[in-house]
Amino acid sequence: MSHPYETLPEDRFWRTAVADRDALEITGLWKPKHAIRRRTRIVTAGSCFAQHFARALVARRYRWLDFEPGPAGLTPEQRKDYHYGTFSFRTGNIYTPKMLLQWLTWALTDAEPPDEVWEKDGRFYDPFRPGVEPGGFAGAEELHASRRDTLRAIAEAVRGSQVFVFTLGLTEAWQNKATGAEYAVCPGTVAGKFDAEAHQFVNHGFAALMGDMSAALRLMFRANRRLLVLLTVSPVPLTATASGSHVLTATSRSKSMLRAVASELTERQRRVDYFPSYEIITHPAYRGRFFAPNLRSVLAEGVEHVMSQFFRDQAAAFDGEAVGRESGATPSEDVQLPDPPESAPLSYDALPGEAVEAELTETEELRCEEEILAAFAPDRRHG
Repeated sequence: MSHPYETLPEDRFWRTAVADRDALEITGLWKPKHAIRRRTRIVTAGSCFAQHFARALVARRYRWLDFEPGPAGLTPEQRKDYHYGTFSFRTGNIYTPKMLLQWLTWALTDAEPPDEVWEKDGRFYDPFRPGVEPGGFAGAEELHASRRDTLRAIAEAVRGSQVFVFTLGLTEAWQNKATGAEYAVCPGTVAGKFDAEAHQFVNHGFAALMGDMSAALRLMFRANRRLLVLLTVSPVPLTATASGSHVLTATSRSKSMLRAVASELTERQRRVDYFPSYEIITHPAYRGRFFAPNLRSVLAEGVEHVMSQFFRDQAAAFDGEAVGRESGATPSEDVQLPDPPESAPLSYDALPGEAVEAELTETEELRCEEEILAAFAPDRRHG
């Protein structure tokens, strides 16, 4: 051997791995660190695309857990309207590492959330999850009580799960200048009132993103010493940007930063892994085939292809144990999965067939607070 490239397999060369293949035949993009089986206790959180991930797990009868299923007697439509079952707890979208760190800090430490409440038309909205209650809460006390339920659910989810799937979505956010607290959306969009003296825009850089995500991981691993974290990056472009850049380049900047953070954390920490849903949807090799005509929404075909890769790569790495079989084997090296807690949350792995059918169609709207920004776009048809 005269140099290392002489013995590399075909998936290390662009021509043999990509150019000479149909895009749907590109395989082996993920080398998973840990096995995820049907019995694995999985929770999901993050940006909009995390909802696709959860639905795909449910459709295949994997053990996706909901730690805040809501009051008994709610109809499926009511559960959807009030954001129950969207993620494994009722936070709404968590777009940035800073937002995740906030929620975990409030849930897992003695730190208290700020008292700030947004009002609109006599109703009250939580600045950190303004979309979860249609029409707002009747009063601040009801709002705070509901948030305490969510904080308990987050704590239980971290301590009671085996795999925490988090989808990184944005680097842009709005913060309270006095408290440093980060909002789910810009004040004045869903509710509240924007005040340039009180509110500031931030576009997190690599160091801040790494610091916040690392701190969030430390909190989770301290609460559950055997928890595994699977990171993904949302392929969904920004709805709008306040950065001063074109929304296309702002999207590239945001996703590139998040992808770099995910890569660094995966390389540094054995309990953290990254699944390339972002690359599968957005890479030029796929020629945009997985996007709807608006070039933003991901088609059902794309979601299905992403998740097929997920389960196929799991099976290839762990001799088929991750797909369709039960096994008591250790998932990876010395990483042990925790036993289930005594008080189990709602699990969708054993519901009747009709209930577990995940709707991977365009008609099933994702719950995305950021989408509200599209309403403020100028109408090019009229000037």
